[in-house]
Amino acid sequence: MLGIIPVMPIKNNVTRFLDAHKIKYTAHELPAEKLGAVDAAQLLGVPIEQVFKTIVTTREKGKPVLAVIPGPRVVDLKLLASFLDEKKMSLSTQREAEMLTGLQAGGISPLALINKGFQVLMDSASQEFDEIYISGGQRGLNIQLPVNDLAKLTNARFGQISKEE
Repeated sequence: MLGIIPVMPIKNNVTRFLDAHKIKYTAHELPAEKLGAVDAAQLLGVPIEQVFKTIVTTREKGKPVLAVIPGPRVVDLKLLASFLDEKKMSLSTQREAEMLTGLQAGGISPLALINKGFQVLMDSASQEFDEIYISGGQRGLNIQLPVNDLAKLTNARFGQISKEE
């Protein structure tokens, strides 16, 4: 008998973590190549401002910081340093970000790095939405979840940390 083979939704450590914590979320499968936030928003059919990217930043001493910012914006290193009371913050290169997190660029997610010692800062623009979309910890998986749940799970702080590109 021929028919449609049901596709099982992607399960990974992030979705299992969300399930274990009884967090309401929707997993969206996207092409497995590295997508920018603009492409992801188009595929998801949502406003680009609602798709957030995780940028790995470093300080002079201490663990890197994950900056979760709206897709069309860039990290403002001066605002970030000021918010953290640091002298200077730097952007990691793609290679450095992958080495620091153990995740591929395009799949870096604060949810995949819980209990790994990363400080998480979410741009205050995220508070304009009930839910946002972030990487699910691997390329090809995007997670839609409530902003407050994401902040609580990652122990994130909110601040104005991005600017127009």
